[in-house]
Amino acid sequence: MSSSPNPTAAVHRVLADVTDRIAERSADTRAAYLARSAAAFEEGPVRRGLACSNLAHGFAAMDGVDKQALRQLRAPGVAIVSSYNDMLSAHQPMQEYPAWLKKSVREVGGVAQFAGGVPAMCDGITQGRPGMELSLFSREVIAMATAIALSHDMFDAALLLGVCDKIVPGLLIGALSFGHLPAVLVPAGPMNSGLPNKEKARVRQLYAEGLATREDLLDAEAASYHSAGTCTFYGTANSNQMVVEVMGLHLPGASFVPPNTPLRKALTEEAGRRVVELSRGEAYTPISQVLDEKAFVNGIVALLATGGSTNHTMHLVAIAAAAGIQLSWDDFSDLSAVVPLLARVYPNGSADINHFHAAGGIQFLVGTLLDAGLLHEDVLTVAGPGLRRYTQEPILSDGELVWRDVPTRSLDEEVLRPVWRPFAPDGGLRMVEGNLGRAVTKVSAVAPEHRVVEAPARVFTSQEAFRVAFEAGELDRDVVVVLRQQGPQANGMPELHGLTPALGVLMDRGFRVALLTDGRMSGASGKVPAAIQVTPEAAVGGPIARIADGDVVRFDARSGSLDVLIADDELARRDLTDAPPSEAAWSGTGRELFGALRRAVGPADQGASVFGALTPELDLARGVPPFGSGTMGESSYALQTQEVGQ
Repeated sequence: MSSSPNPTAAVHRVLADVTDRIAERSADTRAAYLARSAAAFEEGPVRRGLACSNLAHGFAAMDGVDKQALRQLRAPGVAIVSSYNDMLSAHQPMQEYPAWLKKSVREVGGVAQFAGGVPAMCDGITQGRPGMELSLFSREVIAMATAIALSHDMFDAALLLGVCDKIVPGLLIGALSFGHLPAVLVPAGPMNSGLPNKEKARVRQLYAEGLATREDLLDAEAASYHSAGTCTFYGTANSNQMVVEVMGLHLPGASFVPPNTPLRKALTEEAGRRVVELSRGEAYTPISQVLDEKAFVNGIVALLATGGSTNHTMHLVAIAAAAGIQLSWDDFSDLSAVVPLLARVYPNGSADINHFHAAGGIQFLVGTLLDAGLLHEDVLTVAGPGLRRYTQEPILSDGELVWRDVPTRSLDEEVLRPVWRPFAPDGGLRMVEGNLGRAVTKVSAVAPEHRVVEAPARVFTSQEAFRVAFEAGELDRDVVVVLRQQGPQANGMPELHGLTPALGVLMDRGFRVALLTDGRMSGASGKVPAAIQVTPEAAVGGPIARIADGDVVRFDARSGSLDVLIADDELARRDLTDAPPSEAAWSGTGRELFGALRRAVGPADQGASVFGALTPELDLARGVPPFGSGTMGESSYALQTQEVGQ
């Protein structure tokens, strides 16, 4: 993996300023994290410090040369942590990976052991079901499971096998607790293209109108999601791959190579060899050094330039916190103002991720952004120093894995464009705020004429109540649909994809429509203007909890404002008319087991994380109630409403 000699432009002033302020804001927490990581580093295999009994337990099930290498303390130990299961298409290909990785690690003098599995739930299956209310919390469970897998002091490096939604963020949060370990992310790749996403969306909308049967809908869905691999639309799963590759945690070009191909196997095996190289000597590169302030800014830029998932406005904040770095939504907003939109991938266009990859993919994207000074080139990656390495693509030449330069032009400008000819001058994500708090909006798929909506509110607290009202024709008018009590403390912040077809129908009927919610939408809001992840959320008494039917709400994605058009003092005087589910009601489908996480979770703009900050001062800053304080969210609400009023 050699780096291209192409020159890189000077870093854009806004990029530099945002990076500097993140570093300044994070100085104390980052220094403490790096000191802790450095203190854990061992020159030789870490298991040398184990007592004989402990060590014997660690290699008891091994045999042959691997057992001897572990016993004699001469080989680096590599942990394999995997989200494999054979129900979910994105993870099913990973069944064979551990055997491949053990072999390739052994070839370069290491010993790999399967250290642990992590859960992987699918938002596509749980969408609209009670299980969806565990989805965001599964990120924390995955992080903790990763930490358990790595906690045995047997390992000098880690291979993290994961793809989708909460899985990659959870793996990274867990691995960052072992910041002294090198870590390489090992993806599985997308499934082959099936039914075009635009056609799938058309059938969904027809079904919502009662113009298609359930069998028609199932046929369309089965033709879309039809084989092993990641779903091909540009949701959180593929955004994960985009972001972590640009942050330097994949081998270059690994993200979107399909499963069950010789190239995918070669890349997987190379990840095993590479992580051993990173674990020792001059090449030693721990994850704590790869994921620095510049890497996170690079990840945000890649997300914005491609119109990626809004979930990363929470995931990247939570991952950064695990590395001692404090990101804010203002960082996303300021970068979005200068990062152009360079990709059109469904739901922001008709192409899928395979089309994006064929047009030049991440390699072209990184090259054009580097040439414009919109990425930091001077970073550490698992491929070596310098992001320019990620402008090369992997191929098999006479059966050997090599990297080559890609064309310097897009092969399809309907899908992927250079910086100087973008689809839009700014990124696909924006922040809006006003007397209703702060929210995220994704405008990359929203037509310009739909980015400002002022209309009476209709308030719901469940998707089912919305569906009933829609089917009864009660929403056939200009309307801002308010769906509240969907935030992290209310019910785990489920994604609300089920709203999109019906809202799309209302727009097609000529009505001005917008969605306002403290829940999530990922990238699935599509053409519907939506202010999502509203914080403070309704469950902690945020202003969204006091909107009433008929209140006029103004949502302006152009100016970045979000307001209910009544006096602030009148809004504050109103009684709360609904509440989040009680502990008794929030049960079934395992939800009762997650009650502690629901009570501890922080606000969306702080990553919706249950993991505490490094200092009590930071706990207060993120609005986490002190242990034992009042009712759920009481202290959080007081702090957050103070911020909104400032």
